[in-house]
Amino acid sequence: MAEDSGQERTEDPTAKRQKESREKGQVARSKELNTLAVVMVAAVGLLMLGPQIVRGLMDLMVFNFTIEREALYNTDSMGLHLFASVKHGFGALAPFMVMVLVAALVGPVLLGGWLFSAKLLAPKGERLNPLAGIKRMFSLKSLVELLKALAKFLVVLVMALVVLNMRTDDLLALGNEPLPTAIAHSGWVLGTSLVLLACSLILIAAVDVPFQIWDNKQKTLMTKQEVRDEYKDSEGKPEVKSRVRQLQREMAERRMMGEVPKADVVITNPTHYAVALKYDPVNSGAPVVIAKGADFLAQKIREVATENDVIILESPPLARAVYYSTELEHPIPAGLYLAVAQVLAYVYQIRQHQQGKGQRPGPMPEPPIPDDLRRDE
Repeated sequence: MAEDSGQERTEDPTAKRQKESREKGQVARSKELNTLAVVMVAAVGLLMLGPQIVRGLMDLMVFNFTIEREALYNTDSMGLHLFASVKHGFGALAPFMVMVLVAALVGPVLLGGWLFSAKLLAPKGERLNPLAGIKRMFSLKSLVELLKALAKFLVVLVMALVVLNMRTDDLLALGNEPLPTAIAHSGWVLGTSLVLLACSLILIAAVDVPFQIWDNKQKTLMTKQEVRDEYKDSEGKPEVKSRVRQLQREMAERRMMGEVPKADVVITNPTHYAVALKYDPVNSGAPVVIAKGADFLAQKIREVATENDVIILESPPLARAVYYSTELEHPIPAGLYLAVAQVLAYVYQIRQHQQGKGQRPGPMPEPPIPDDLRRDE
């Protein structure tokens, strides 16, 4: 089946398409499965409840043929008698009727599940269009339904002839039996015959159910273009998503740059990497990475640090180790505690010198980096 664009429906339906199809009432349904459920339950119910139904109907017949003479001339009594007869008859048939009703309600749910769609109840002008009706009558689907009906008729006819041949002796014997026995016997014959006829419907349903599932799937198949369009609608267009990610990165960078002035030290590579560390001995047990970046972002971190008098130290091995081992706003790993402690101690000495409380420290010794955290260029 082709779309207007010329594309074939070859793609499996997405979850969204399946949900929309269910909302429109487009699910796999098998009339044959429904018929099978009702007929089979009716047959089994007749076998199970047949004696009870027969006794109830016989009691009803006796009740209506034993009316007293006075009641025949009393209109009030006849009304009460009729009400009692209806009540008695309904009581005899009610269990059987309930079983069939439940089967009629459960049958459609066996395939496709429970579904109520208000869209199916909405009026459609095309249903009143005679031309559209004629087109449906002579469509391929109507031909398939006609062939299915003929096949069902032949299958049921063959099974009915087989059952009739099997029950010929039982049917002839009914005429020689007493009335109560004949009624009970006829109920058994009718129930078993109905079960056998229902078995023929099993064959029909076994063919129809897979066909309905396949046919419903064919109706919900999508073209490649439909899949792409739905993905764009649900996930967003690629250019929009790219722009959103860019804005998110810019916002994250601005927030990060706003944290750089709070740093105790910025450790650089010196040009490729930069990490800003903050140590709060009261609220955190280890220094935290509040900003990090590579190349252009590293340059921006250095510029912000310079503008806010944050000390910048060059230690390529430590800068690379912190950059690759620690996420933003996370404490450094335990393996870098000693190295960062030496850096913070050196920063403290510089701060003391800047405040005129000590001599300017010499070059910072290279901090020790564990082999498992060392990253080479």
